[in-house]
Amino acid sequence: MAKNLDIAVLLDFYGDMLTEKQRSFLDYYYNDDLSLSEIAENEGITRQGVRDAIKRAETQLFDMESKLGIAKRFEDMRSSINEIIEYSNMISEYNMRHGLSREINDYSVRIKVAAMSMLEE
Repeated sequence: MAKNLDIAVLLDFYGDMLTEKQRSFLDYYYNDDLSLSEIAENEGITRQGVRDAIKRAETQLFDMESKLGIAKRFEDMRSSINEIIEYSNMISEYNMRHGLSREINDYSVRIKVAAMSMLEE
């Protein structure tokens, strides 16, 4: 479990723009849940060195996100797609209670399937 979902998400989007060592330290710390001391011992450097590298990498990730905004746009898009699925379900339920139009049912199912396929990509 990640200590900070924001960093884990930013690492997914911008991790390739960091150095290999920065990526590794962030991955160990946030995704593998290793302590600074554990990382330092594994890498043969000081705990303070690990902390400094992680803080610099975090700053770079936040700077990239503030300039590019890719992670926020992705989260906004995912939220909107979930909303589309919810409204599609509401249309289907309304249709079942009020007349049962086959066309409305078919279209709402198609909308839901299309939206769900976008979430899977």
